[in-house]
Amino acid sequence: MRIFVTGASGWIGSALVPELIDAGHQVVGLARSEASSAALVAAGAEPVRGTVDDLDLLRDTAAASDGVIHLAFKHDIAFSGDFKGAAEADRRAVDAFGAALAGSDRPFVLASGLVGLASGRTATEQDKPTVDGSPLSIRATTAQEVLSFAGRGVRSSVVRLSPTCHGDGDNGFMAALVATARAKSASGYVGDGANRWPAVHRLDAAHLFRLAVERAPAGSVLHGVAEEGVAIRDVAEVIGRHLDVPAVSVAPEDAAEHFGWLAAFVGHDFPASSTLTRELLDWKPTHPGLLEDLEKGHYFQTPADVE
Repeated sequence: MRIFVTGASGWIGSALVPELIDAGHQVVGLARSEASSAALVAAGAEPVRGTVDDLDLLRDTAAASDGVIHLAFKHDIAFSGDFKGAAEADRRAVDAFGAALAGSDRPFVLASGLVGLASGRTATEQDKPTVDGSPLSIRATTAQEVLSFAGRGVRSSVVRLSPTCHGDGDNGFMAALVATARAKSASGYVGDGANRWPAVHRLDAAHLFRLAVERAPAGSVLHGVAEEGVAIRDVAEVIGRHLDVPAVSVAPEDAAEHFGWLAAFVGHDFPASSTLTRELLDWKPTHPGLLEDLEKGHYFQTPADVE
């Protein structure tokens, strides 16, 4: 297949592109910069210069492709205070893809998230997100829209990713926890730290996206979860040991001061299952788990370490 991938040079996309090419697919990747274009060419993909705001480009490129995987999201503005703006831009891009693919029976795979899906229990693929008008729920309604494309002749599916999609080079939640521990000289967790986060290695996530675009049935909800729940205290203890700082409990009322923007996530418990996903697509994660990955040490390297 000729597959159009947004976010193709990003964290998961840079693992997905070789995954697709090795499986015999052609990849067209959306590139925001010359550096992204060069990276895609080096990986064997065809770059298309533009952004998720270039809706005509998205429609035209999707219409000329055999399938679309939409990984791109404006994380830069989302985590600097404008999540609503990022989510609304994502919705416009999804609308463009839906219009381009309607009636074609071609696949469209959307990357979404698991945060906030369920509280106090293990979330499954059958759970539906809460829609409450918050900026976070805008993204949830976008995922629900993608699933509705199945009724418009699109083989649509949604991959809900674990909040930590880890691996060497990760600049997400785990890297932020390490940076906070280094800055505070203490590796913190909230309360007793028993709250759990699901996790997946980026290479296992990339493999799941390939399986989804190849054969996920229309309307499928898939969970990119290799580990159902890793206790945040265990994460903090590994980080503390590698940085030679204590692992400490942070009271909930002090979380914002200690963790900054991470405080909105670090104390929450949201385990999730991928049982149905594994059964549906025969997906079998094979790469290191989160704690094993942390123990490898790459999260703790500084620029001076790699020079």
